[in-house]
Amino acid sequence: MSDAPPTTGLHHVTNICTDIEETRSFYEDVLGWHTVKRTQNYDDPGTPHYYFSSTPGGEPGTTVTYFEYPDSQGTPGPGASHHFAFGVEDEATLREWRDHLREHDVRVSEVKDRTYFKSVYFTDPDGLVFELATQGPGFARDEDEPGSEAIDPFERGYEN
Repeated sequence: MSDAPPTTGLHHVTNICTDIEETRSFYEDVLGWHTVKRTQNYDDPGTPHYYFSSTPGGEPGTTVTYFEYPDSQGTPGPGASHHFAFGVEDEATLREWRDHLREHDVRVSEVKDRTYFKSVYFTDPDGLVFELATQGPGFARDEDEPGSEAIDPFERGYEN
């Protein structure tokens, strides 16, 4: 056991986008989130920094922020995020989300059984991968042989 002081969990995640208005529209119009703060990157004055939250108040743990860098183009690799996941209550809600995303012309995967939960994958306007994942059955469930049930989320592609 580490002697590190405790944390309270995930506070927020910050990403980079090329068009803050397109990203704002995606979060508000497609995901139904709230823009809770518009400011600048204090480490790079003049660079927009927007805060989006699944709650109107933008409490820690519910917030994703973006810096706008119009000319940026990244390649996933060490030091970069592969994807991040938002939770949903159950598989019925997951399927509702899949239908909702399709209605908004967002390419989304079929429902994937991840052993510990079920999920779907899609991307934002800049190609950042999102996952929506059910609460259960939970991480305490193990595969008979670890890694034997690994599935590439994109092996079957997206459907509209």
